[in-house]
Amino acid sequence: MTYDHLLSPITIGGVELRNRLVMGSMHTGLEDRTKHLPELAAYFAERAKGGTAMMITGGYAPNVEGWLLPAGSLMQSTRMADKHRLVTDSVHEHDSRILLQVLHSGRYGYHPFVRSASSRKSPISPFKPRALSTRGVDRTIDHFVRAARLAQRAGYDGIEVMGSEGYLINQFLAARTNDRTDAWGGTAQKRMRFPVEIIRRIREAVGGEFILDYRISLVDLVDEGQAWDEVVELAHLLEETGVSMLNTGIGWHEARVPTIVTSVPRAAFADWTRRLRAEVDVPVMVSNRINTPEIAEGLLADGAADLVSMARPLLADPDFLAKTAAGRADEINTCIACNQACLDHTFANKRATCLVNPRAAREADLVLLPVPKARRKQVAVVGAGPAGLAAATSLAERGHQVTLFETRSELGGQFRLAMQIPGKEEFAETLRYYTRRLDVLEVDVRLGVRVRDADLADYDEVVIASGVQPRIPTIPGIEHPSVVAYDALLRGEVEAGHRVAVIGAGGIGFDVSEFLLHNSHEKLADWQDRWGVTDDPEARSGLKPKVRHEPRRQVFLLQRKTSGLGKGLGKTTGWVHRQTLKDAHVEFIGGVTYERIDDDGLHITVRKDEKSEPVARVLAVDTIVLCTGQESVRDLADDSRMVVGGADLAAELDAKRAIRQATEAAARV
Repeated sequence: MTYDHLLSPITIGGVELRNRLVMGSMHTGLEDRTKHLPELAAYFAERAKGGTAMMITGGYAPNVEGWLLPAGSLMQSTRMADKHRLVTDSVHEHDSRILLQVLHSGRYGYHPFVRSASSRKSPISPFKPRALSTRGVDRTIDHFVRAARLAQRAGYDGIEVMGSEGYLINQFLAARTNDRTDAWGGTAQKRMRFPVEIIRRIREAVGGEFILDYRISLVDLVDEGQAWDEVVELAHLLEETGVSMLNTGIGWHEARVPTIVTSVPRAAFADWTRRLRAEVDVPVMVSNRINTPEIAEGLLADGAADLVSMARPLLADPDFLAKTAAGRADEINTCIACNQACLDHTFANKRATCLVNPRAAREADLVLLPVPKARRKQVAVVGAGPAGLAAATSLAERGHQVTLFETRSELGGQFRLAMQIPGKEEFAETLRYYTRRLDVLEVDVRLGVRVRDADLADYDEVVIASGVQPRIPTIPGIEHPSVVAYDALLRGEVEAGHRVAVIGAGGIGFDVSEFLLHNSHEKLADWQDRWGVTDDPEARSGLKPKVRHEPRRQVFLLQRKTSGLGKGLGKTTGWVHRQTLKDAHVEFIGGVTYERIDDDGLHITVRKDEKSEPVARVLAVDTIVLCTGQESVRDLADDSRMVVGGADLAAELDAKRAIRQATEAAARV
């Protein structure tokens, strides 16, 4: 297809953008220390070189009270602003634009200095905020203005004022977090004064050519959030006051509705942006779960928005726009919205990167340099799961001659299983990308081949990426016909019965439980029903009662540990998986000892804790699924060969580590 709308230029506040693609704000951790500014510059430069028209930095606090973390990113001095010239110059060199996001965390701050509209504590931070005094509100507005002027000094083309996701400005806007009775609260109109005054004073300070973007919360997805007519009223006030454009935010961080994880349907909230665009004259940007040029083009073509914001998709592939423009959209490394290496890292105070592109935010140190012809090698890669695919493509990109061996008749390994899980269909995009990449790089792919040592004798280097196999626990009766390993179930070799026990409550156990309960490729309306979301503008905060459907099966999820099930799941996705299973009436059973399996079912004893007496139970189930860990397949491993991925370490399946390790190994050959 053609991408005439996505590739067309647009002028924002007197600044022309060469296309409609904007990299939305993504806090990587590189923002927090001055020493990382060269890496931040390389990070943005790679995306500018890849064709992205404009980028928005991670959030910078306007003052110490607005920190996300102690000693976190901050823009309050000329010294800091001058150092940012390195970042802005690197972007402008490639004919792109960049905005600094100014973000005051309010009660979301993870430090003892937090301030908010009121003293109501956040459920996601241990620190209770102090309410800003009337003078403190005015001073905070001045600090936003100072940050804007410093961004201008630093060479930024504008700023984005973060007014969504439940941060300070959002906290002023919602009765949920604003119980003030002064000029800054008490009515919706008084609560709006804070963002409007911020924009008014900033515009006065920076002049008319500086881009002033405001990220507006379209739908809060929390109780006592904003009503749609209040959002529209605020948008009109901001437009009159001087914003250049409106970016759209969806949901608060404390909301119990997922908004960006892989199970959220693509462009699930785009209709809210469409409604806003019909209300204002300034350009409007659409965001959330948009990860392909086809979706972006469609939203622009039918009038849903003027620009498209993508953050994680440009972590996954910095050349997203360049590939689209060159007719190579099929070569895009698509974001699968897994959150494992980006947002999970951010909320764990680690550097954010990307599962499918471990070079993201490491552009300066993980470099795949071309190898001179005289030094190119013949390399065999054994295994075509995520690690093997990453090794083969990375080696071939450097110029080595690569042969990829796979025992099965198809590529993918554990990703082939993951894409069978409802809500993880996006994992198929990674296999699509690697399949195309192998073809473009002319890798010799040999499927259905079981490699022997003798087959590898003539290669200069050998990479063992043979993956894992399910670990079978020692339980009396484990050979019973009701028992099946998770991989056989997901491949369709076995059909589960109506009552199922899943042994093992790690990531695989949760995935298998969802596979047993829900259908793949869920429609948007069904997803909205399950999560209690509506696009009815009359419903405050976009919420409605959840619609309960009878689950397909009765599932018991068991683990040996007495701790809560799912504690080891991802920070930003684990709660989604836990809530999904709870809503489907899955019985979570911890503290289990597995006694035996027979025709009566699964015999167990259960302890609530180490001090309690064991209670015997028999689960009369039709099927018992083993999700009890993995063992490395290392038949061909030896000291002379590189071993990567699950073949190296068969802990809980970790594609993030496997792909990173394989890419790093390829960089060393």
